Amino acid sequence: MNKTNTVLTIAVQKSGRLQNGSTKLLEEAGFSLANGSSRALKSRATNFPLELLYLRDDDIPSCVAEGVADAGIVGENAVAESEQSVDIVDRLGFARCRLAVAVPRDSRFETVEDLQGKSIATSYPVILRRFLKSRGVEAAIRTISGSAEITPSIGVSDAVCDLVSTGSTLMVNGLREIETVMTSEAVMIGGPSPNPQKKALLDRVQFRMRSVLGARDYKYILLNCPNGQIARITEILPGIKSPTVMPLATEGWSSVHTVVREDEFWEIIDALKENGAEGVLVLPIQKLVF
Repeated sequence: MNKTNTVLTIAVQKSGRLQNGSTKLLEEAGFSLANGSSRALKSRATNFPLELLYLRDDDIPSCVAEGVADAGIVGENAVAESEQSVDIVDRLGFARCRLAVAVPRDSRFETVEDLQGKSIATSYPVILRRFLKSRGVEAAIRTISGSAEITPSIGVSDAVCDLVSTGSTLMVNGLREIETVMTSEAVMIGGPSPNPQKKALLDRVQFRMRSVLGARDYKYILLNCPNGQIARITEILPGIKSPTVMPLATEGWSSVHTVVREDEFWEIIDALKENGAEGVLVLPIQKLVF
């Protein structure tokens, strides 16, 4: 219950993959967001003192830095490009991509050093300029607002520096990657130190979000095994602490329950089966509080 009427404001992207991922994460964390008009630029949670501001992604860092919003969810690339005084307070694990240098497929360029004296089109001149300087490369940077992939084919540039997810857009436009400038994902950012009430609210939001994010990498496992194999099975299972063991109605058998990382499960499944595990059931986890 919010007794001080303090409302926490979080800026999120107004459309696109980041906006969908942000609202999905907040809803999974238990925040009921009001469904208003698709053109609305603000939204209030109905069960928590939380307000969302829907902004362009490149406006979010400055709004957080200036205190217009208390926090923001935005791509790490937008934070780096903005050069605003904000802190990354959480990495959120979705909207992963990379900022890469790409050249025409049939060109002779193999490294960024091969672009010495050439031109590169990008929507991220700050990041690209910093990257070129670190490699001792001097190239003309053509700043454009979008559709960088087309520029080599129309003679505007020799190469591009753009966000890449699957690489299909580059392929369609006859380009190939030669360098990764930076990797990026959705991050939560914070600005100037909030007042104690807002800091307390932000801590609660982060706690809920982390419980959701933590659960995504883990699975709940149930399996049956002979009692004589319990010690060996529990040695194999890399649970958070210790597995739960419960006797079955069938004499001499028990059910073992635990939580493991999904990638670790696939590494140990053969060992579990070799040591008598049967009826292995793997379930998703909605929330996980460490």
